[in-house]
Amino acid sequence: MSDLTAGLIQTGLLLVALAVVYKPLGDYMARVFTGEKHLAVERGLYRLFRVDPGSEQRWPTYAMGVLGFSFVSIVLLYLLQRLQSLLPLNFGRGAIDPGTAFNTAISFVTNTNWQSYVPESVMGHTVQMAGLTVQNFLSAAVGLSVAIALVRGFVRRQTDRLGNFWVDLTRGTIRILLPISVLFAIVLIALGVTQSLKSGVNTASGTIDLAPTAGQEAIKELGTNGGGVFNANSAHPFENPSVWTNLIEIFLLLVIPVSLTRTFGTMVGNRRQGYVLVSVMGGIWAAMLAITWWAETHPNGPAALLAGAAMEGKEQRFGLSGSALFATSTTGTSTGAVNSMHDSFTGLGGGVPLLNILFGEVTPGGVGTGLYGILVVAIIAMFLAGLMVGRTPEYLGKKLGKREVTAAAISILAMPTVVLLGAGAALLLPDTASALANSGPHGLSEVLYAYASAGNNNGSAFAGITVTGNWFQATLAIAMALGRFVPILATLCLAGSLAAQKKVPETAGTLPTTGPLFGSLLAGTIVLVAALTFIPALALGPIAEALA
Repeated sequence: MSDLTAGLIQTGLLLVALAVVYKPLGDYMARVFTGEKHLAVERGLYRLFRVDPGSEQRWPTYAMGVLGFSFVSIVLLYLLQRLQSLLPLNFGRGAIDPGTAFNTAISFVTNTNWQSYVPESVMGHTVQMAGLTVQNFLSAAVGLSVAIALVRGFVRRQTDRLGNFWVDLTRGTIRILLPISVLFAIVLIALGVTQSLKSGVNTASGTIDLAPTAGQEAIKELGTNGGGVFNANSAHPFENPSVWTNLIEIFLLLVIPVSLTRTFGTMVGNRRQGYVLVSVMGGIWAAMLAITWWAETHPNGPAALLAGAAMEGKEQRFGLSGSALFATSTTGTSTGAVNSMHDSFTGLGGGVPLLNILFGEVTPGGVGTGLYGILVVAIIAMFLAGLMVGRTPEYLGKKLGKREVTAAAISILAMPTVVLLGAGAALLLPDTASALANSGPHGLSEVLYAYASAGNNNGSAFAGITVTGNWFQATLAIAMALGRFVPILATLCLAGSLAAQKKVPETAGTLPTTGPLFGSLLAGTIVLVAALTFIPALALGPIAEALA
């Protein structure tokens, strides 16, 4: 079977699987966040932490819950790493150095999962399970909670309440992330992914590292986290042994962000609104996949031309098609897992994953972050449409005034500010050249990709850059924190402002938001914002390399 045929079959199976679960999972998540009954285990947790599940919060209180919970999570994860030598199952691996521990704590709490270390030789199993895997669940649940709070802002009228963060966090973790992860962890084990508490097995050629891989692999993909227990990530045969596991992992990282558009449509009472969002997400994802696939099958480098394909940095068991499909999906979401080395992609092929990240990861984005990200862009799109026709913009019956547009603009501009300032400052440092494996346009791409990945909470990297120095450890951690929490605060402020409004009736001048016109406007806004912001930097990096 040719690589092209295999790729088309895999893509077709993936789309069919997503279509099958779209309605039931999307509607189930809507019921989870609108139901009034609490499970017994949830009531026990509320009593333990003294949470009143019947009370609702204003947006500042909701935001303080997000920030406070995240801060405590960072501190606890940092301490867990620093105290690793005292923990069981550390296998003689000592305390993580302060810079790496600081970077890793922020990385996993912000759902970035950027890893500047070799996991199988640095982290013991206790830190992996009790620290990193736990944050894989909780960071995803935080993003999910913020998205639901914004949806409530559209649904509710003349109120200052957005729900209860602690209830949303608990329900998202226990009712959605945990059961799906357990199910697919079992599936992955059955298909050959390892699950062991041993440090490794001795062979004639040396020691082969082992880990409780499947348990983390499932939530790593489902929660759009991306950080693996092995340095090779999803290219490692213990994490991703076959074409089937590769397809399942791609399905997991897409399924919740895609299905959340159905949840949105169900909660606002108009499912066609969700169909428009998923169509825009899917259209851009498909276009990016086609470009990456074409670029990797039509390389312009001399070594690749002689070999007949750009297979450097890719696994034979996945081929070009499986690598392109994974790379497009993992950067279109905020996952950051990799089954091939993005640094080895062609100039154009490597530029597409970078551009995917710079779109703001809304195609379809991360768990929760993709939905609230594209809704923020939708507000900007409606504002632009209002300017063109000379009327006050509105979306889903809510007027978009100064407060709403300002919050949306802050949410959108936070990431480019972090990325461009961080990359620009790094390129000015004389030590940066020694941290790069390449000079010229590709070296610039490596630096730009690093800060784009951190600022967008993706976590993947062009592996040619070494980021273990204090400058990169600190600045990338700051980029992750600002890229995560500034948009969250702006989004919650936006949600509070929308919830306080009454719903305005549609008129003959209201722009329909359930058809191709709005879909085209939304897609154009996504592309236009990224182009105006990043084209100069991209022209000096991947575009220059592709044209060389």
